[in-house]
Amino acid sequence: MSRSPLVVAVDIGGTKIAAGLVDAEGRLYEQRRTATPAADGGEAIMAAVLACARPLRDLGGDRVVACGIATAGVVDPVGRIAGSTDLLTGWAGTDVRGLAEGSLGLPAQVVNDCHAAGTAEARVGAARGAGTGLVVAVGTGIGGALVADGATVTGRSGTAGALGHVPAPVGAGFAAQMPATLAAGRRCSCGAFDHVEAHASGPAIERSYREVTGRVLELREIASLARSGQPQARHVITAAASLLGRVLGGAANLLDPDVIVLAGGVSRLGSLLLSPVRRGFRAEALTGVRGVPIREAVLGERAGLVGAGLAALYAT
Repeated sequence: MSRSPLVVAVDIGGTKIAAGLVDAEGRLYEQRRTATPAADGGEAIMAAVLACARPLRDLGGDRVVACGIATAGVVDPVGRIAGSTDLLTGWAGTDVRGLAEGSLGLPAQVVNDCHAAGTAEARVGAARGAGTGLVVAVGTGIGGALVADGATVTGRSGTAGALGHVPAPVGAGFAAQMPATLAAGRRCSCGAFDHVEAHASGPAIERSYREVTGRVLELREIASLARSGQPQARHVITAAASLLGRVLGGAANLLDPDVIVLAGGVSRLGSLLLSPVRRGFRAEALTGVRGVPIREAVLGERAGLVGAGLAALYAT
């Protein structure tokens, strides 16, 4: 372990809570994880967070200078959850920063999980050295972060970068261009209809496959079938990826980033996802941004922890 200051970092997701010690170079030590009590409310979630964090604080001793927490949901400037989707029941309104500081005796920094991933990829990952970048996490949901010169732009309310909640171009005219039908009318986890998350997240692809075939399979099984040549599996992945690419093209027209980075579990589909994403991107991108590179993230599941740790270090 390095001799630099350490941060207790925690990443709160819809299914698991991960924790570890992070140093100033983004190195991660002593990882731990536990299941997220996602249906039990904010008090139970924070109890699980603190049960992971306290032993790490004690292990790091006087080298631990702060706590960094990445979480799903919109985080307001004082570290309270301003808004949350159905993935975490009763999470909105939780004073994450206050509870963490009171329990751990450390200054705490609370950031959105996608903003944390953006910070990590900008500082030590696939967007390192880029002036501006858009980091998009595609998994159970779809989130994003706009990064500039190594820092994440959070916006006035903490909502900046929420690419998953951009309206998606679905409907008869768009579906005619696609290898699989994308029917309008899907409800997003935020309650609105036809955001890109409702059509291109992992659960959305699983739903599309079920609607096309009548079979209930997990994404990894659908991907395996697609690689073996099954048309239905390949088509539902291609449709979702093409839609995501078109939304990314529109975002690039607005933001003109130096790089786009795809993170999250769905991004690990590799060329099954990336090839149609790039085609969809080129279909919408204006000439000036058509050459923006779309890269795979390099930090994988570590991004939220590393980003939370680095955000806390830079805030101290």
